Amino acid sequence: MRGYFFVALLALALAEISAIGGNHLPEAALNLNERFFDEVRELIKRRMESKPLPLAGDEVALQNQRSYDNVPIPAANVPVPVLVENWPTDQHSFGQVTAVSVDPEGNPVIFHRADRYWDVNTFNESNIYYLIEYGPIKEKTIYVLDPKTGAIKTGWGSEMFYMPHGMTIDGHGNYWITDVAMHQAFKFRPFESKPQLVIGKRFRPGSSVKHLCKPTSIAVATTGEFFIADGYCNSRILKFNAAGKLLRSIPQPPEFLSLQVPHAITLLEHLDLLCIADRENMRVVCPKAGLKSSHGEGQPAATIQEPDLGRVFGVSGYGDIVFAVNGPTSMLPVRGFTIDPRSETIIGHWGEFKNPHSIAVSVNGSALYVTETGTNHQTNRVWKYVLA
Repeated sequence: MRGYFFVALLALALAEISAIGGNHLPEAALNLNERFFDEVRELIKRRMESKPLPLAGDEVALQNQRSYDNVPIPAANVPVPVLVENWPTDQHSFGQVTAVSVDPEGNPVIFHRADRYWDVNTFNESNIYYLIEYGPIKEKTIYVLDPKTGAIKTGWGSEMFYMPHGMTIDGHGNYWITDVAMHQAFKFRPFESKPQLVIGKRFRPGSSVKHLCKPTSIAVATTGEFFIADGYCNSRILKFNAAGKLLRSIPQPPEFLSLQVPHAITLLEHLDLLCIADRENMRVVCPKAGLKSSHGEGQPAATIQEPDLGRVFGVSGYGDIVFAVNGPTSMLPVRGFTIDPRSETIIGHWGEFKNPHSIAVSVNGSALYVTETGTNHQTNRVWKYVLA
């Protein structure tokens, strides 16, 4: 690209030097002498000093990116989660509520384990699920709730899953689900028992590009591309196109990014960032998602790691910020965090929890939901916040 502009300047130099000479260059000028080149160099130097050469497309994008990188979000523009008391109005008897998402109509949707629990006897040393013989969970594992009252509107997902973990609902209402026992990720149309797309081999953990091992979470872009956090064993992120073709693995050489249990992921599409709850490294990291262009992929990720953050279990993007929840970590408070990836800082704290596992924000930003996992229906619950 810069060569093109050099040629343009050279042509301009020929024209201006010709004008200075008062007439057209003679044929002998085809054998350009040193004095002519000196004049060209001097003219180009003057032109570059007065007006820098235009940048190529990727360089323009990078320069524009720098114009808003590292600029903190004004405090007045940061929504504050405020707890909605006495929500839900009725007590539910959920199992471990491992995931929450919000459908396009604004309904919170939960994914729970019913009577199943993950403990030391659930998997063997090779990550094989011990309890296959018990079959899938007989109860409905997915419930759609009323956003006003928290009452159950409808449910589905019985006889389908063995050990629920992650669930994301995209802008078209598709359900993206991970099951750590099956070592698979699925895309479903609402209330359908047959998946449209399956990634991973059923009950066969592995580290090849065709296998998953206890996948945790899925993030879906408006472009149709999606990312799977693969998860407890492989500690990697896999990026696919809308048809399920693998595009990229994160990290990959020469990318310097070591993940330890990427437990949840979310997209900030405006910033072209994929933010990861890097649980055992006790941080949130946001590498480039590569949705707009491959430029920047593999560059150092934005990293948020502060002393009070602890083990991060859930992340959810809203605008240019990330809401996150940590889990029990030594003596640290278990609570919610508001994170600004651009300045790589925590800009707010909120809530008080015991064992949160997931978090989701409604598309219009009116509500935020947090789920907790426990040992009974009183500790397996969903909290609702409004964003003020």
